[in-house]
Order: sequence, then structure tokens, then C-alpha cells
Amino acid sequence: MPVVTLTSDIGIQDFMPGAIKGQLLKVNAAFNVIDITHLLSPFNYPQAAYVCRNAIKNFAPGTFHLILLNLFDEKLDHLLLIEYKGQYIGCADNGFITMMLQEVPENITALTLEKNTPKNALYCTEVFAKAFSEIASGIPFSAIGYHDISIKIKNPLKPMLGSNWIEGQILFIDNFENVIVNISKDEFEEQRKGRKFSIVFKRDEVIEKISDTYADVQEGEKLALFNSAGHLEIAINKGNAAGLFGLQGFSEKQQQVQQMQFSNNHIFYQTVKVFFQ
Repeated sequence: MPVVTLTSDIGIQDFMPGAIKGQLLKVNAAFNVIDITHLLSPFNYPQAAYVCRNAIKNFAPGTFHLILLNLFDEKLDHLLLIEYKGQYIGCADNGFITMMLQEVPENITALTLEKNTPKNALYCTEVFAKAFSEIASGIPFSAIGYHDISIKIKNPLKPMLGSNWIEGQILFIDNFENVIVNISKDEFEEQRKGRKFSIVFKRDEVIEKISDTYADVQEGEKLALFNSAGHLEIAINKGNAAGLFGLQGFSEKQQQVQQMQFSNNHIFYQTVKVFFQ
């Protein structure tokens, strides 16, 4: 039974998530469809890359992943199907795949769209579903679509580095308003070189140790830890870090505003800086 994961930015308010699943099952009733999320923020590639990358890596080889993100950013004439570490990823050719994988994948094919067919989400789902079903039936990846294609590229959002500091952007704010930063544990330790450190945000808020769990501090106290995805996380034990500290997810639309955003006379910080000494 082929596993197909479904991720999108379409929300859960209307019929679309159900209709997309119906379209998948219409093509192949044996598909086992699993939702990752339909609540990705529209046009926020770094957030979507973080969510999808860390979800997909936990699935077994042979899994199919349908990612409907910014599907109509540009006029569509093809879709992308990628084979990566034994899994298959279907998405639009909008640069997302290189940001998510943090590299340009080697095995890419383009799925052609019929010129006279309306290019809506359900039709695109049907095209992906047929390709997934063909691969599941044993047709080799090399026999599907056309492989002579140059794809759009978006570079992953990386932290900025200095000799005594590292500055990361806020990638994601979870349901508990914990704040996830694009600084991995490996990047942190490589830059740290065994030195003491201070994690600084909102001017006067400082954390000087890494906790293992939220319970390492008293209720209501702030902490930093590396989450299950290996990313730096700022949290409050049984509190809401993002709301209390005025922290906001980084937005590509505001790349010129590196340190803060002014809105309704409030200051929202989108970066976290670590100093080493």
C-alpha cells in the first residue's frame, strides 16, 4: 500500500483538502494518504522548507510526498517530480525543492501539463497521482516525464556568522508559541568552539545555558534547547515565548528589515543572536 503524504498552504476551512485526497484515491484507491499539514503560511518558503524537511526525513524509502505550496506563483506548464534518498517528492517548479533539500537534487523529472486543461490544484493533484501510481506499479523513475530540465533555485535561509557571534532568523513558531531558529546544533557547536555563550533577543533578554527539557527551569522561566529537529528553540516553561517577547517568524517579504518590524507601535523581532566569549 503506497504511502502518500500531503502538505499544503490551502488551509482547512473549505473542501479542498478533502477534494485533493479524493483525487488521489480516484487515481489509485490503494494509496494510504497521510496529512502533514495544510496550514503552511502562504509565500513563506523558509517556514515550509523547515516543516517539510523535518517531516519527510522520518518516512521510509518508497514514500511519496505531495507538496502543494505556492502552486500558482507563476504560470504552470509543468510540475516537478524528484527522487531523493529513495523517496519521491512532487511540487511546483518555484525554487522550493532546493530550499527544502538544501541542495540541487540529481534525479528530477518534469511532468507535462495539457495545454487546454485548466491548471487548478485538483488537476495538478491528478497529474502527480498518476506519476506516483506508475512508480508504485514498478515503472522506473527514468521512464516518467522528461529529464532535460533546468529548475528554479532558491537558496536555503542560513544564519549569518562572525568570529564571535552567529545570528539566526526565526523559522517557525509552534502551537505553544515556542520559537524555532535556523541555527542547528552542529552549527552552534562549530561556531562556539567550546566557549561560553549568550543567546540574546529583544534587546535585554539573555539565556546563557542550553536546557535538555522544558522542565529544567521553573514554570514561567525562559529557556533555550535544541528541539527534535536539531534546531535552536526559545521557549518558556508553560508559557508563550513568541507572544511575551514579541518574536515573529522571519518573512521573505521583509528581508530588508533584518532586526525588527514596526507594526501598530509594537516592535517584533525576527532574529536571535548568539555571542561567544
